[in-house]
Amino acid sequence: MMRAVQYNSYGGGAAALKQVEVPIPSPKPDEVLVKVEATSLNPLDLRIQKGVVWPFLPRKFPNIPGVDVAGEVVKVGSGVKSYKAGDKVVAVLSNGFGGALAEFAVAKENLTVSRPPEVSADQGAALPIAGLAAHECLLRTPGFNYDGSGQQVNLLITAASGGVGQYAVQLAKLGNAHVTATCGARNIDLIKSLGADEVIDYKTPEGAALKSPSGRKYDAVIHCAMGFPWSRFEPNLSANGKVFDITPTPSAFMSFALKKLTFSKKQLVPMIMTPKKEKLDYLVKLLKEGKIKAVIDSKHPLSKAEEGWAKSLSGHATGKIIVET
Repeated sequence: MMRAVQYNSYGGGAAALKQVEVPIPSPKPDEVLVKVEATSLNPLDLRIQKGVVWPFLPRKFPNIPGVDVAGEVVKVGSGVKSYKAGDKVVAVLSNGFGGALAEFAVAKENLTVSRPPEVSADQGAALPIAGLAAHECLLRTPGFNYDGSGQQVNLLITAASGGVGQYAVQLAKLGNAHVTATCGARNIDLIKSLGADEVIDYKTPEGAALKSPSGRKYDAVIHCAMGFPWSRFEPNLSANGKVFDITPTPSAFMSFALKKLTFSKKQLVPMIMTPKKEKLDYLVKLLKEGKIKAVIDSKHPLSKAEEGWAKSLSGHATGKIIVET
């Protein structure tokens, strides 16, 4: 048996989380069983609990949430070739099943990567979903290159002090991007320290209008905030500007379809990120080399996971919220 945190129905927030004992899962032929050292919370976890992706997720109740894992392999499935017991890893669990808020979790071999000694469990657990989302947006940004070549790309990152935003700033500055970022006043110095060229307090008139202090038009926007209409973005975009919405609502999909129908060169792109092993491995190597880091808001033991859940629901976390086992 193992300790785990689960909920039994949609809604209820942190109060609905229950500390339970459940059987340790067994890995299938293509899976590894991981002793979880740390996991991190993502907006997706909260949206699933709220029923935003009903009837697709969760697949069943009760549900153990969470998909980001750092830990140690304790058992491998019969078909697994890349890992053995004792290996330190970072993994993304299947969104359909979750399972990270527990002492043990099963992960697919093809979504698991090795974790070098230079990367702590907390740093590793903070990376997968948020880092992969930021990386995917940059890969889709026209003209962006990690090797710094090509004409400079003007990039806006909203809610830059959040989980995805902090990685987006750092990854963008590894390449040929000029970064304008929005965040709250208390985090301006932090976002500057991560490399942003211009940082705007989102509560100021300029911040609310998303205007670049230097008057730049954005080639791409990595939109990590909520509640901005398309009309706020459009005047600030270059001729072929793209807005990548990482938490798309139904209206975002409608705007996307409308722009396609009217052949607009300015587009809103709802981001549905599919994790890939090679991309996660690339990001873990950047962590190892010190080229990026995880900004961690707070750490909570598994026995008090609901405190981290409540903090995440507040929407005021700076960086990632970690639950340690």
